[in-house]
Amino acid sequence: MATMRHTIFVIIAVSLIFITLSCQQPGGNTTGSEFMPDMVYSTAYEANVYYDYSLNTWNDASVFTRKELMEPRDPVSGTVPRGYAGHYYAGDMDGQKDVMALLTGQTPGAVYTPPNGYVPYYYEDTEDERIRAIAEITDNPFPITEAGLVRGKELYEIFCGICHGVKADGAGYLVRDPDPAKGDAGGLYPAAPANFLLDDHVNASNGRYYHGIMYGKNVMGGYSDKLSYEERWQVIHYIRSLQAKSKGLEYSEEANTLNPAYGVPGASLPSEEPEPVEDDMSMDEAQGEHQSDDHGQH
Repeated sequence: MATMRHTIFVIIAVSLIFITLSCQQPGGNTTGSEFMPDMVYSTAYEANVYYDYSLNTWNDASVFTRKELMEPRDPVSGTVPRGYAGHYYAGDMDGQKDVMALLTGQTPGAVYTPPNGYVPYYYEDTEDERIRAIAEITDNPFPITEAGLVRGKELYEIFCGICHGVKADGAGYLVRDPDPAKGDAGGLYPAAPANFLLDDHVNASNGRYYHGIMYGKNVMGGYSDKLSYEERWQVIHYIRSLQAKSKGLEYSEEANTLNPAYGVPGASLPSEEPEPVEDDMSMDEAQGEHQSDDHGQH
């Protein structure tokens, strides 16, 4: 009888302990306890988690470390991001217009997606590669438009004008204005920014500007992570418009008298409006048929 009571007491005690532990609430540095949590928590990869998760056992047999499994992976070979624009540099004006038709969705049967900042750049950050880019990159793949110049002006004044000047004369406020903290009266910039209005820069190909935006030059850093593919080209368009203005020429949506190779005016591109479909029936015949139909309904 005593043995039976002892056994019952042990069973009750164990049950109370089990119930108490299974209902432990989380708090402080403890996550609490749960009964059979196997179906509750996922054992999938967890981004930005480098430590071992106690419920995961697959990593013991893996040839990779957990850190390697959690880091971003390179895309599968041949993957093309949405909005990929390709390497659009036409060698002549006819080819340039074909490029414009593709980028603006006018090419029949083309699946058009606005270009984004994921376009690859096939030139390295070396002086030899810079020279090659200057020689090979000539045409701007985007037409000159009023909206593009407005956007280019905004971006230029944010990222470029502080050094190169709002007029592109190399006299931005970081160069021009005095710096009381340094005790100077201005004009003591360690390396003078380029003056884009000089003939050397006016006559330079678009590749000189694009390569500079991608990698920078001298003390100037690159802006490839700050400006998207299209934004870089719109900034270049705006620089060309400032150059044209300084020489009394035009670089706009209507005309480009600075240099035809620098950009194609948007107004010169084919209209996107569909051509009207001509019917063999004359207007008088159509009206007469419509009136006959009306009488017939009565």
